[in-house]
Amino acid sequence: MLPAMAVTMLDIAKHLKVSVVTVSKALRNQGKISAATRKRVLKRAKEVNYQTNWVARSLVTRRTYTIGLLLPDFTHPFFSEVAKAVAEAVRPRGYHLIITYFEEDAALERSEAESLMARQVDGLIVASAQPADRADFFEGIRKRKVPFVLIDRPIAGVHASFVGVDNEAIGRLATNHLIAQGCRRIAHLRGPGLGIAADRLTGYRRALEECSMTMPPAYVVEARYRDQSGYKAMRKLLRVRPIPDGVFCYNDPVAIGAMQAILEAGLRVPQDVAVVGAGNVHYSDLLAVPLSTVDQSTRQIGTRAAELLLAQIESKHGFRPRKILIEPRLVTRQSTQRVENVNS
Repeated sequence: MLPAMAVTMLDIAKHLKVSVVTVSKALRNQGKISAATRKRVLKRAKEVNYQTNWVARSLVTRRTYTIGLLLPDFTHPFFSEVAKAVAEAVRPRGYHLIITYFEEDAALERSEAESLMARQVDGLIVASAQPADRADFFEGIRKRKVPFVLIDRPIAGVHASFVGVDNEAIGRLATNHLIAQGCRRIAHLRGPGLGIAADRLTGYRRALEECSMTMPPAYVVEARYRDQSGYKAMRKLLRVRPIPDGVFCYNDPVAIGAMQAILEAGLRVPQDVAVVGAGNVHYSDLLAVPLSTVDQSTRQIGTRAAELLLAQIESKHGFRPRKILIEPRLVTRQSTQRVENVNS
């Protein structure tokens, strides 16, 4: 017995006595058609179990309706929330997301990008680990006419749309908050060798300078970006004398590792050491000591990046790159609530 023939848009159009163009617009949720017509088309498509023929659609539109998302770490809460926001933004427009990660390895990032382009994705969203002297890689993507948007990590010399947060402002906000809470020995667990880590360090230092405060060099310790590295860095910091009474951490996982080390040392958070992170990951308020943090509007980064990329893909007259910097927002919780100690 032969399998039943697949239902086409033409079949639906004939049944409803509308044009194929109208059916296409209704199924893609695009174009100017009435709500009633759209409802009729979707109802009929469901009745006949209509499935999009992606190969045929690609031949007509010269698109695959796929977008590649390149992330340095798939398990990090920040990037997983970005990925979810991107997927939710592109799905209603008929696009599908292919996600890959490169473990902060610039060479692997290039290889994964090449693989995605070989699959003919319509565009790329990238949180890149490329060093500034290898920016030619993105020029190669441009020459292949593949639209792309950078997120989280700007790269000097790359002429492309970018969506991220003001990282220097993150450092200033977090440090000023610790100062306002009465901390006078403020340390920083800094991130990996990336521009955004340097910007957060700059914000930390400028906030101290504005209050005429100086800290010993030993108060800045590299902690990279995971909780385990934050734990190790904080243990090293606790051997410095005098012990800091406030710590600004590169991100929330580092801050969580730092708090574990502080508590294991028999100290209290925030009474002995106040801790503030960055990112406002979804579980920060559920910890034994809820974490004060700087919100980066993670979901907004993913949504805005997706919108910029789709605008690029669908533009018929060229697209001028845009830079969107989202202002960070302080979220105060128990890990820094020690203001009662200010006058003690």
